[in-house]
Amino acid sequence: MVKAVLNMSKQSNGSGTATERSEGREATREFDLERLRNIGIIAHIDAGKTTVTERILYYTGRTYKIGEVDEGTATMDWMEQERERGITITAAATSCYWRDHRINIIDTPGHVDFTAEVERSLRVLDGGVVIFDAVSGVEPQSETVWRQANKYDVPRMCFVNKMDRVGADLEHTLDMIEDRLGAKPLNIQIPWGAEANFQGMLDLVEERAWFYPEDAKKPPESRDIPPEERERFKQAREKFLERLAENDDQFMITYLEGREILVREVKLAIRRATLASKVVPVLCGTALRNKGIQLLLDAVVDYLPSPADVPAVHGTNPKTGESVMREPTDETPFAALAFKVVADPFVGRLVYFRVYSGCVRPGDQVYNATREGKERIGRLLLMHANQRHEIAQAETGAIVATLGLKNTFTGDTLCDPVQPIILETIRFPEPVISVAIEPKTKADQDRLSNALNSLSEEDPTFKVRHDSDTGQTLISGMGELHLDVLVDRMLREFGVSARVGNPQVAYKETITQAVKVEGRFIKQVGGHGQYGRVWVEFEPTPPGEGFVFVDAVRGGSIPREFIPPVEQGIRETLGSGRLAGFPVVDIKATLVDGSYHEVDSSPLAFKMAGSLALREALEKSRSILLEPIMKMEIITPADFMGDIIGDLSARRGQVEGIEERGQTKIIRAIIPLAETFGYATRLRSLSQGRATHTMEFFHYQQVPQSLAEEIISKGKVRNSGI
Repeated sequence: MVKAVLNMSKQSNGSGTATERSEGREATREFDLERLRNIGIIAHIDAGKTTVTERILYYTGRTYKIGEVDEGTATMDWMEQERERGITITAAATSCYWRDHRINIIDTPGHVDFTAEVERSLRVLDGGVVIFDAVSGVEPQSETVWRQANKYDVPRMCFVNKMDRVGADLEHTLDMIEDRLGAKPLNIQIPWGAEANFQGMLDLVEERAWFYPEDAKKPPESRDIPPEERERFKQAREKFLERLAENDDQFMITYLEGREILVREVKLAIRRATLASKVVPVLCGTALRNKGIQLLLDAVVDYLPSPADVPAVHGTNPKTGESVMREPTDETPFAALAFKVVADPFVGRLVYFRVYSGCVRPGDQVYNATREGKERIGRLLLMHANQRHEIAQAETGAIVATLGLKNTFTGDTLCDPVQPIILETIRFPEPVISVAIEPKTKADQDRLSNALNSLSEEDPTFKVRHDSDTGQTLISGMGELHLDVLVDRMLREFGVSARVGNPQVAYKETITQAVKVEGRFIKQVGGHGQYGRVWVEFEPTPPGEGFVFVDAVRGGSIPREFIPPVEQGIRETLGSGRLAGFPVVDIKATLVDGSYHEVDSSPLAFKMAGSLALREALEKSRSILLEPIMKMEIITPADFMGDIIGDLSARRGQVEGIEERGQTKIIRAIIPLAETFGYATRLRSLSQGRATHTMEFFHYQQVPQSLAEEIISKGKVRNSGI
């Protein structure tokens, strides 16, 4: 298969736009659109995502040996940092073949610090496989990735992993999926055996028992339902058919009429209900023991959507502002979304993109509608983790990488120059933690800037800024692990040795009341002066809304060309608030009036007027400090629960619920990020090393007044350079 693709690439040459190149020829597809699946493997950390992916690659013949996460041999965890830590850090793409279908897979991280990788992957995928730990069920990051999938309307199915572990409970996991995620799980299998005696699955669709030999190389054996399991199987199948009938009208008719139910009809009904997001098929198994992977692959082919099943993508015409759409066909004008940028040390800057319509080849000229510039496609690459296979063209539905795009970044739309379109971009959470960084030597100083620019291009949640007051370079990210990994990459990939300060919380500022203020910038220093005068109404917006600018000027009191500079002046000033120099968020600015001078007015004058208006508003509208609040889940033996809750209270934490699971207690709480530094060490001390915890960002909320005064005081000292 790879040879055929490589042969095709050798025949590719020429140049021109995608439209010009497509005229007079038919795209030769390797696979029909209906036989293509774009899926993501998503879950909480340590649920077994990469282990499942490694088995998929082995059983589809993509790899000849099963890679293991614990041994550092996993194909998809190719970064040194991933192999050393035993976790997935970056989303890795690959493709494999099953039942004459091509399956493009993105294996995503499970740690909350790398949630941006999940966000951008789900934006371009058609379906998802969510992995759950059969003992732990729905964990905090599981809820986060589920919400992300809901945002992009991604149909998904579930694989309940680790069924061989002590305490594994499929029914409990199904209940949690329903209660915590608000989904309708449809289990199409039930386990055959429990915990150490788990030997396979009873298939509710085909009414067969699947037995898995201990030898991973031997295929599963299809058997009749064992006599001792027939009654349990009968009850489970009746419940399964009933639930399916409730969620598919076409199948309900067959079910109520009492006609013979064919396997094909059942599979079609499951597929319809899954694509409509009415149900979520649930399978079970144990990836580490090589049980359940082949049936999971069958389910991906049978129930998850192809690009042809996904509605036509909608976007905006950048020239007219009108809404336009692109049907998922090779004949439609080219449209693609860049979702990932990687600085590859061997080939250079790689841009990953998903093709929603049309077809593109190396040498084609495309239009970056987001940045209003033309780009030329270089080599097209089909990725297998960090390995690259060159291909001759990328058709509708393809997920590929390319070289040669110098000014394309995450979230940009690439399209046909003649028929442009801007697709919905990708929105990422704001960083919550910052540290100061400085090079160790003069030689490192020259390389540090390049390293920071390259890493911030790759990761939209990694921010770099220079504090002009202190002269420090500050880097911000989603957590301590996130920044630790990035600093490690600077040393290994870019050869930069750097000193890193202690973590600092990324506080924000906002206003609490509406205010109308004047921004006046009038200067006269011989010859032409500067004149800009504006009236702006500022008001707080709901949390997370960000900055909103509204032009409400009437009667031409400010010429149209001076209004964008007003917005620009306000935006630039948002970076440093009044209280302690922290960024200002969640604020709406409505430009209502102003005046200008025929000779002295200029864009610069109105930009300064906008900046001065915001400064005045911050003085008058009672600014407050906001701090990031984290959701925390702690799993601990009951003996240590009292000490842990007491420690949480001392850290300004609030316990929201306590759940019992076997011999352990699960404490769910919210806690300020500022109180969590070093918490892992403290928790080990309180529980003799037996408790574990996970955290994820929840929201920003006001800092208590007593603490705010201390933070403001420190901020003023920092900004004064003392």
